[in-house]
Amino acid sequence: MVRILGIDPGSRITGYGLIETNGKEAAYITAGCIQAGNGELAERLGRIFRGITAVIEDYHPDEVAVEQVFMHQNPGSALKLGHARGAAICAAVNVVLPVFEYTPSQVKQAVVGRGDAAKSQIQYMIRLLLKLPSEPATDAADALACALCHGHAGPLLAGLAGQVRGRRRGRYYR
Repeated sequence: MVRILGIDPGSRITGYGLIETNGKEAAYITAGCIQAGNGELAERLGRIFRGITAVIEDYHPDEVAVEQVFMHQNPGSALKLGHARGAAICAAVNVVLPVFEYTPSQVKQAVVGRGDAAKSQIQYMIRLLLKLPSEPATDAADALACALCHGHAGPLLAGLAGQVRGRRRGRYYR
């Protein structure tokens, strides 16, 4: 069984979700949100880093899957999202965990079957796939979806690892 921490980064709310999978079945462990709140960006990034660090210390994941930044209409928002993503990735890399990245459409495709799925569809499918009693919060559902996406893609990536020279920031290169 592989324990995967999925992260849905946000500059105000960062979702996280943990699953265990054997490649065929996935089991829910926990999910939640790190409330970075208002205030200076540096303070919020520190809260995200400490929050993800605490989750890692409490649940000991084997791998981390993070959603990539998509371009917002507001470049400033995309930049802040990128900073939040960086803080979360640094928390994982700080304890030498492998980090894998997926686009929002890859995550949606893996969970819902459509790359343009709505947030409510992701929540619904996460509830069904992980047999949860109720739908998780939006950001937690997105993080669980990212973990499930990696659970599906992980065996493929592991197979590719033997065919490539190395890995840089979760991406394999020849």
